[in-house]
Amino acid sequence: MTDVDVAAIRSDWAGTEFETATFEIDAGRLVDWAAACGETDPRFVDPDHPDFQAHPNFTACLGTGRMLPEDFPRFGDGFGIDGGKTVNVHGAVRPGDTLTGRASVHDVYDKTGRSGTMVFIIHRMDFVNDAGESVSTVDSKMIRRL
Repeated sequence: MTDVDVAAIRSDWAGTEFETATFEIDAGRLVDWAAACGETDPRFVDPDHPDFQAHPNFTACLGTGRMLPEDFPRFGDGFGIDGGKTVNVHGAVRPGDTLTGRASVHDVYDKTGRSGTMVFIIHRMDFVNDAGESVSTVDSKMIRRL
């Protein structure tokens, strides 16, 4: 597909939830993630700390396996490139929590620059804990060239 109507794709797909997954959180995984990030604060690396919790960007490593719905329009060359992630923390993630993550297409927009037109697709994962409290929102930006 070379003629892509980005506004129509946005209209049809923005806000569409397409997959849900649950994640059991254990202390070892939290420590491993924090250590891989170079963290030294005991709140994130010492399970015996009274306020032990996940590193703020921990939920960026959790996903459902799909970045887009199965029937999302295909366009551009290849799978696209990773345009980065944004993690918004709403509450602490602790060992023993069961998180539910809901994947959605948050936004679709285009930008034209020196190298041509690129389409940005924002994949959003909203995470809630077992009490139904929002703990994190992770936006992943995928970029496709037209």
